[in-house]
Amino acid sequence: MMREKGKLVYMVYRAVTYGLSPFLYLHLQWRRFRGLEHPLRWPERLGRPSLSRPPGPLLWFHAVSLGEGLAAIPVIRHCIQQQPNFTILMTTTTNSAFKVIKDRLPNGVLYQFAPLDTPAAMDAFLGYWNPIAVVLMESELWPNLIFDASRKGIMVALLNARISSKSFRLWSGPVARPLISLMLSKFSLIAPLSTLEAIHFQLLQAPPLIINFAGDLKYAVNDVDISVKEHASIEDLQLQLTNRPVWMASSIHKGEEKVMLGVHKALMQMYHDIVTIIVPRHPQQGQQIALALQKDGFNVVLRSHDEKILPSTNFYVVDTLGELRSLYRLTPIAVIGGSFLPGLAGHNISEAAAAGCAVLTGCYVGHFSCMVLEMQRMNPLSVMQVSGQAELAEVLHNLFSNSNVLEARRVAAKQAFLALSSRVVANVWNLINLHVIGKVSVG
Repeated sequence: MMREKGKLVYMVYRAVTYGLSPFLYLHLQWRRFRGLEHPLRWPERLGRPSLSRPPGPLLWFHAVSLGEGLAAIPVIRHCIQQQPNFTILMTTTTNSAFKVIKDRLPNGVLYQFAPLDTPAAMDAFLGYWNPIAVVLMESELWPNLIFDASRKGIMVALLNARISSKSFRLWSGPVARPLISLMLSKFSLIAPLSTLEAIHFQLLQAPPLIINFAGDLKYAVNDVDISVKEHASIEDLQLQLTNRPVWMASSIHKGEEKVMLGVHKALMQMYHDIVTIIVPRHPQQGQQIALALQKDGFNVVLRSHDEKILPSTNFYVVDTLGELRSLYRLTPIAVIGGSFLPGLAGHNISEAAAAGCAVLTGCYVGHFSCMVLEMQRMNPLSVMQVSGQAELAEVLHNLFSNSNVLEARRVAAKQAFLALSSRVVANVWNLINLHVIGKVSVG
């Protein structure tokens, strides 16, 4: 009965997405006009290829945006080592992901923008590329993609699988539940982030045998290469910050810059030459933050302007994309944003830990609570959660004033990261090999 309802809901979804296709095309053009789609490669979003498909087996990796895309790269690299005869196709949805990921993919990996989840776009995409399997990252559950792939005999896997509390409530509703249940039955592998995520998938009737743990691929992002130019730029900044107390507030969402400003003002009372590095989650907000700080009387340097950090500089605002992992090397202390205001859901803390930073975060960490707890279990000093501006200022003062405490937290974060990241990629690949590649003919 549930399966028949799921089929009916899917037929309605397919008909609706088919009927909306002309409007989605107009929406795509509107996004292109606003700079949200690539000016030349936007037809790829309609399933129209811009590259030739090489002969032989092709494995498709898909991620929605930058973070998920970077998490897929270590698996892609491992796949190339284990299956050199495979062609790897990588897709993402956002233009911002394209700008960073295209330069970090291993040689020979093909890159396209992901097709819209409309019948025509998905049929065209799958018909042209004809992958043996599609590996989806995190929460990319698109009905046309999944059902079309299944109908064509294409295996489907979901890595770093997660369902937010909001999405779980949505999928648990009487209309969506039959559809998600039928969709999940088409998967060959689901590798959840945590036990809670696994329970969510089971409650949505994913077959228990396809749910397997491997670890969080966000730990493996630090294996992605840093360019020579980026490396040199960071070394230059390190020289400019020599003998200055410095801390970083990374992945800051709108409104959180006010929290960090309050902390900076409190710290300036004790450390007059302190430098606060602010990395907004969305780089386009960098200039707005800089202007607001300048109106407050602070000396601000924008990274995009390629200016030097002077003795008078108070804030260094990073309004560029894709450099966060290397920027953590500039600071002994990293405060991870997206976690200080209600409604936010945290960000990846492992990148800061890998760089040997003392790691702090707010209370609103969403599904990253699994990562926080994992690291704290490895070493209680590895990550510290604070309740707000006043506590954050107090903790930062304690770290700056006590070098032994600061060093202990830096070492703890690094050790916890190394322990948790050591086998993640190999574990994930073993699951893909067993549940996906081992079950298809690649001759």
